[in-house]
Amino acid sequence: MSSEDVYQKEREFLNTVYAAYTLDDAPQTQTMRRLIARTFSPFIQGGCALELGCSDGYMTEILAAQVDTLHVVDASESFIAEASERALPNVSFFCNLFEEFDTETRYDYVFASFILEHVLEVGPVLATVRRLLKPGGRFFAVVPNARALSRQLALHMGLLPELTELTENDLKYGHRRVYDRVHFNRDLEAAGFHPVSQGGIMLKILADFQLDQLIGEGFLEDSHIDGLYKLGLEYPDLCGALFSICEVR
Repeated sequence: MSSEDVYQKEREFLNTVYAAYTLDDAPQTQTMRRLIARTFSPFIQGGCALELGCSDGYMTEILAAQVDTLHVVDASESFIAEASERALPNVSFFCNLFEEFDTETRYDYVFASFILEHVLEVGPVLATVRRLLKPGGRFFAVVPNARALSRQLALHMGLLPELTELTENDLKYGHRRVYDRVHFNRDLEAAGFHPVSQGGIMLKILADFQLDQLIGEGFLEDSHIDGLYKLGLEYPDLCGALFSICEVR
């Protein structure tokens, strides 16, 4: 199969998960997005940035407020159309697969929040990131965590055969892999990155649908979320997501 055939299949694949993501304004999802922004913010100060993947533009809007210029690349015209409705004056959109994206611009920051678990091959995407970063630029990556407390609980309840097994929810959102810290670091190091800061985002006590109910009905208040976030910094292996802020070696 030619590379063009492969890329065409990737575009078709993206369209199959579009509906799931555009409908995903769930409380747990929005909470995680805010906590990612909280984690990244101390490392961002103006500059020119690139975001890989925009979904509905929620994170795009947060990031755009912290940088001077933000370019966004996504292979889904539907995602771009939805994110563009936010009419952010310092944001430009490009409809490309990450592997195909090329520009003369070099970036201070590249962001990939919940992206690496989706792509067909991680290596080519990370090679693109490395090529597009300025000297001294930083790469911000977030992935779901295979060892989240909720997944470990599901394993012991007999609901999951192994921690790296793709769940029904993973497949719904087009995930192709589940990372633990070792494999996440291994992929980043193989691409020539070294961490400036890394860890976990929010200790995840229960499954997404259970957290949606607890947050949505107010049983988990802001103080609980803040506590789970701080606990996650102490126990990254039990968090819902892993983050790494990297520079090129």
